[in-house]
Parts: sequence; C-alpha cells; structure tokens
Amino acid sequence: MIHDQMRNLAHQLRLFGVHRSFEARMNQAAAEGLSHLEFLRLVLEDEVLQRKERVAKTLTTRAKFRSAADLEDWDQTFDRGLTKAKLRELATSGFAQSNENLLILGKTGEGKTHLAVSIGRRLCAESISTLFVPVNFLFEEVLAAKAAGKYLAYVKRLSGVRVLILDDFGLRNYTHEEANVLVDLLEDRHRKGSVIVTSQVDPRGWSKLFEDPVIAEAIVNRLEHPSQRLNLKGGSYREKLQPALPAGKKLDGEKVLS
Repeated sequence: MIHDQMRNLAHQLRLFGVHRSFEARMNQAAAEGLSHLEFLRLVLEDEVLQRKERVAKTLTTRAKFRSAADLEDWDQTFDRGLTKAKLRELATSGFAQSNENLLILGKTGEGKTHLAVSIGRRLCAESISTLFVPVNFLFEEVLAAKAAGKYLAYVKRLSGVRVLILDDFGLRNYTHEEANVLVDLLEDRHRKGSVIVTSQVDPRGWSKLFEDPVIAEAIVNRLEHPSQRLNLKGGSYREKLQPALPAGKKLDGEKVLS
C-alpha cells in the first residue's frame, strides 16, 4: 500500500523520475542496507536525470538536426585533423559557455556537417538550446518571414538560441539583402551566444562572397572574433568508406555527412 501511495504522490508532484525508479531504488536500499538519506539522494538523482533527459529530447527535436550523429561516432581510424583530446574538449561545451564561435573548415566529404551535428546534439544533452540551419535554407525562411511581416520575430527566434549552427556557408556569393540579414543576425547574437559555421571556404576568402566590403568586414569580424577553428583534412571520408560497403549498398548519408 505504501508503495502505491508513494508512486501516486510522486506522480501528483510531477516527479516522474522518482515515480519511475522508486520501486527499483527501494529494492536496492533493502538489499544494500542503505540509509534513509542515501535512498533519498538516489531517487532525487533519478529525478534530476529524468528531467535532464526530457529537456535534452525537447531541445534535440527543436534543433532540427539532419542526422542522429554523435561525437562517439567520430571515426578516428583515419587522421581527420581532430585529436582525441580536442574531441573531449568539444564534448565539454566550453566554447558555448564562453560564447565563442566554432569554424569547422574542410573539403566536401570530410565530415564538417557530421561534426557540427554531433557537437549540437551534445549541447542539447547538456541543456544548451541549439538550432541547425543550412545557410541557403536560412534565406528561404527569411523571405517567407518578410512576406508574412514576421522578419524581426524570426531574427529574434534565431538570436534566442544559445548556439546557432550555420551549415554550408560560402557555397555561393550572397546578395546585398542576404548580407544585411547576416549582419542583423550576427550583430544581435554577438557575445550573447555561439555560432557554429561549416564551410569549404577558408575565412580569408569570406569577404569576397559579399558585394559591399564594409558589410563583408562586419560579417567576417563577427564570425571570427572570438572563435576557434577546426581544420578537417584527409580527403573525402565517404570515398574512403565506399570500397568497404557490400555490392549494391549505398552509403548511409544520415551518418556520414559533408
């Protein structure tokens, strides 16, 4: 009877972690002779973990990642320019805590998007709001927002996330209107949150993507200061894996991205 009462109380108080683990922890306490305080600590830790998992799930859904890649999936059998120490550092989310940007640079197929998504998913697991946006799609959404009279609200929404991932920056030159969008967005976010940029173009060439040199300088400055650079190498990871695939089987684009 007391067990049912405890579970009902936990549910009424929305302590779903306690509700889920109460019986198992009670059995553990009896088997190991735990004190009342030790038992209480365990069920409260279960509640904290449950809430963190729930927040992480919500943030991951809202982030709109294009794959389920994780840092643990990063294949280090090839030298791709990232050490184990650097991967561990990225997993701590320190750059986001200090509002630094991450510039992930490399050629097609070297894993830029895979890495950005992996970092983003780890951020969500640490309760850090994140949004993944391919740059070309960003401008399509801007056009739709302007047509609906909701441009400022759209920029505010993108500015509200702690980490914004801009995927495939620099695939083409940008119009004056698009450059102004980037200025608005980056200015609003500067030193308030982090931006992760994936690009095939070295930052030294970014200013050539824009018509107005003054706006170009403002954009590049906001992206580079402060920032960390991750220079991937080793050629196309997809091509390296291709010979190992069974005949007729296509590479899973959800796991290995550019």
